[in-house]
This record gives sequence, structure tokens and C-alpha cells, in this order.
Amino acid sequence: MTDLHPFIAGLPKAELHVHHVGSASPRIVAELAAHHPDSKVPTDPEALADYFTFTDFAHFIDVYLSVVDLIRTPEDVRLLTFEVARDMARQNIRYAELTVTPFSSTRRGIPEQGFMEAIEDARKAAEAELGVVLRWTFDIPGEAGLEAAEETTRLAVGLRPEGLVAFGLGGPEIGVPRPQFKPYFDRAIAEGLHSVPHAGETTGPQTIWDALNDLRAERIGHGTSATRDQRLLDHLAEHRIPLEVCPTSNIATRAVTDLDLHPVKEMVDAGVLVTINSDDPPMFGTDLNNEYGVAARLLGLDERGLAALAKNSVEASYLDPAGKRALATEIDTYTTNWLERTGR
Repeated sequence: MTDLHPFIAGLPKAELHVHHVGSASPRIVAELAAHHPDSKVPTDPEALADYFTFTDFAHFIDVYLSVVDLIRTPEDVRLLTFEVARDMARQNIRYAELTVTPFSSTRRGIPEQGFMEAIEDARKAAEAELGVVLRWTFDIPGEAGLEAAEETTRLAVGLRPEGLVAFGLGGPEIGVPRPQFKPYFDRAIAEGLHSVPHAGETTGPQTIWDALNDLRAERIGHGTSATRDQRLLDHLAEHRIPLEVCPTSNIATRAVTDLDLHPVKEMVDAGVLVTINSDDPPMFGTDLNNEYGVAARLLGLDERGLAALAKNSVEASYLDPAGKRALATEIDTYTTNWLERTGR
């Protein structure tokens, strides 16, 4: 069997579902924890592997928020953001829409203007120095309720940073119905932002329908339960509504019990536009390259299939048309050269 990992490592990629704080590497988390010794987060990068072992989704949220508590100054924000881009560059990620939760930082005392300046400074430096193009999705932390929705909308609309392209909703789904957030998504959409809420990760298909009907979702974060509703699958396929699939994340949070039972193949077989993503990679012991390896196994893909999968993310992205064409061409050129060089 062909080892696809070398091909994947060099494959130019885009990523659409990856969280800002959740992308902090063990090195950065440990460094931030050392800066803030009142935190319960371990300062030893090796100890973080145990700390990042989750019993269920609620436990994951608790741990995630403890890492959020380490981000306390604009300098912390800037450091985190640039280092996330550095890790992306190592994986040949050319473009990423990073999910940022400004409410979690501003409520902890980081000045909102300082927060915006920090992410924008890091974004511009990442593109100039690393060749990684970053854009932002501002998301509402659902567990914080309508106060967070109001604040996130105000920050997105009133202090809109240059890189902001989309508006989302994350956090727990159980007990956090999607329809209550409709007014906030309506305001964001009216300002030209794209709607990309999480839905159907730990709840059933109705949550996805709610995201589509009430939040006017253009992409769905996770959508794991979509395969339990054939009418929903048909709707997603017909309207070319992408799913942001994160296989290892779904196992780590117990949204899916076994990787071999992951519904990604049913999604693809139904004609749904599937993109592959890492979600909170260091917390789940993964990265985007590993997720492509997982997808190759679950979907039975060769190099051409992986290249097509990479182009799905380009198509589903909010990169400008010229940027999309350039990245798709780069993927095609890389794949052609690789196959010629390896005689495949």
C-alpha cells in the first residue's frame, strides 16, 4: 500500500474549521501557563497530553476554557495567533479561516480594540513572513447565552477587523437551541458576513435544520448527525452546502464512538461537499495533515482523491475568486508533478 503521508505533507491546503485558542501548541500553552502561575493548566508540555484527554464534550469545554483563561493581554493574543500560523505553515496550509471567540477574551479584561489590533497585526505578519493567509470567523460561545451573542455581534459589526469574513456559533449544542440566535445572525449577514454555525455535532439532525432555516447557514460546522436524515443529506447535496468535518475531534469529544464508524463516507456517497479540518488540533493530538491521512483511509483515497478533497476546502472557502483559482492551480500542479516524479 502506498504511503500517502509524504504526499499529504507537501499538499497545499486550506482549512475552514479550526479554533484560535484551540490551536495553541503544547509549547505555547505551557509558556502561557508559566506566565500565569495561578492557572491549573500544566506548565510541562508532556503533561498536557494527559490534561487534554477528555471524558466527554462537557469536560472538553471545561479544559478549553481553562486554556482561554491563559490569554489575558493583547501580547498573549498576538503571540498565540502568529504561532498558530507558524504551525500551519509547517503543514503547507496556505489559507485558513480561524474561528475566534472575542467575547471570551474581552470579558476577561482584554481591551477590545487591543484584541482586534493584535489579531490583525499577527494576520499581516503571517502572510508577509510565512505565506499563510488568515481570515477570521467570529463565533458566539453558545454556553454564554444571549449576552455573548449581543457582544459578539457588536464587536463583529462595530469593530470589524479587515480579515473578518464569517460569523459562527460554537460551544455545547445540548440545551443551547439554535433559533434563539437568529436576530444576531440576521445582523451579521446584513453586514456582509457569512453564516457558519456549528450544528449536529452532539445533537441530532434537527439542530442542522435549525441552523439552515433560522441562522441561514452557508456552511455547517461538523454536521456529524446529518446522515441520520436522508432528506437533510439530499438538501445539503442539492444546495452545495459544505460540511466542515473533523474526524479526530469527533472521537476525542465522544461525538462518534469509533473512527471506523465515522459517517464521513456516507456524507461523500450522498454527494455532500465535504471538507476536512482539525478543529482544536493540539488538544486532540492531531493536525490537518493527520486528518487528511484519516480521511484517505476512511474514504479509500489515493493522491488524486486527496487533491480533490483539498480543492473542496478551496471551493467552500471565502477566499477571493483570484485566490481560489491560484490555490486550486497550485494543488493541481503539485499533484501532477508528484505523480510524474513517482511514476504513478
